[in-house]
Parts: sequence; C-alpha cells; structure tokens
Amino acid sequence: MGAGHAHKLYRHGHSPVHALPPHCKLAAALAFVIVVVSTPRTAMWAFALYALLLAGVAAAARIPAAFLLKRLLIEIPFVAFAVLMPFVVPGDQIHVLGVALSRSGLWDAWNVLAKGTLGVAASVILASTTELRALLLGLQRLRLPPLLVQIASFMIRYGDVITDEMRRMSIARRSRGFEARGVRQWGVLGKSAGALFIRSYERGERVHLAMVSRGYTGTMPVIDEVTASRAQWRYAAALPVAALCICLLGWTL
Repeated sequence: MGAGHAHKLYRHGHSPVHALPPHCKLAAALAFVIVVVSTPRTAMWAFALYALLLAGVAAAARIPAAFLLKRLLIEIPFVAFAVLMPFVVPGDQIHVLGVALSRSGLWDAWNVLAKGTLGVAASVILASTTELRALLLGLQRLRLPPLLVQIASFMIRYGDVITDEMRRMSIARRSRGFEARGVRQWGVLGKSAGALFIRSYERGERVHLAMVSRGYTGTMPVIDEVTASRAQWRYAAALPVAALCICLLGWTL
C-alpha cells in the first residue's frame, strides 16, 4: 500500500486498543454504530450507557477527554440541523419558556443528536488509534472491493499534494496583488480552480503511466499481511456485544 501517512486525527500510543488489528476495530466500530442506530429513541438510558462504553474504550486507549471532545466539533452542522427540528417538524406542540415546540420534533432532534454523537465519537476513537495506512489494510482484509481501497489510498496519498499545489497558487496570486474581496474576483478564483483540476488530472495520468510501466495490473501488492487471533477478535467484540445487550434490553422495557 506504500508508505504510511500520519494524520492529525491519529494519536500515537501503545495501548491495547492501538495494538488491535485494524480490521477488528473496523468491524467492531461498524457493529457498534449499527446497534446504536437500531436502539429506540425513547430508551434514553441506553444512550447514556453507550456513552459510558465509549468512555471506557477511550480510557483504555489513553485518549484524553479534551482530545476527543475537540474532534467531536465536526458534528456542529448536525447539531444546528437538530436544533431547528422542534420548530419545523409538524405535530403536537408543547410550550417551553413561552416558545412553541413540536413534540415529535423534540424526539427527532434527540434521536439525531444522540445517535450522531455516539457514531462520531466511535469514528474519532477509531481514527485516533489506527493509522490511515492500517485502516486501508483493514478494509482490504475485510474484502472491501479492491478498486474502492485503491481510490481511498490515492486520495489519502495525493490529498496533501493537491492541497500544497493550491497553496502555492494562492501565494502566486497574492504576490501579484490579487485579493478576493467580492464577486468581481470570482472569475479569477474559478479559473484557478479549473487550472488546479487540469494539473491534478495530468498528474493522475502521469502517475498511472508510471505505475503501468512498473508492472501495475489493477491491484496493489500487499506488503504486510495483517492477521488477528481469536483473542483479539473477542477483545474487539466486547464493545458491540455489550451494546447489543443494552439495545435488546431497551426494546424489551
């Protein structure tokens, strides 16, 4: 898969969670999210227990609370959407401090906030304990279509390259006295975006020709095979199994 690329989401460590094979963590995180989404929204106590489970995983991974909370800010757009739901969803209304709110909208907002926050938190913990290259190897181990894995690999590899190219173009514009102050400058920005697209496309063509000349036939060689023992699978399954028990209890109560 090539050399690994460190990402700011990853937090280097030597915890038991870091040591788990990536495909075990991917399967556990996906199963946990599915269980959370399947939980009835009225079982508010269940979501509190899910949060405690994730807090335990974060503690085992030695991830500081501030680190985790800072990266949860990515869900702010979903929070804003949820805040609007009690005002726009039709249904029976209740009055809170003189403001009319939809009862069903409040439940929908709670459903989005609770499940979305838990899903984002699980994803942040996964990204904080697994390098990007290891995640790609895990997806390949889980038999994700090879083409999708390769696309993700090149996106990660060349995302920083394209970003740096865009930064150099911005510096070149500013060195010539250009400043984007209004609509009149949109034409220049549009031309810059077009030039960036053409450069990226041409770079992709050159990279593809270089790969073909070195024997590329549609699949990338796997340098190191990642395997998992039964004990590691059981350790990873502890989170989704515990969440499943909570979910089943939530449906029966």
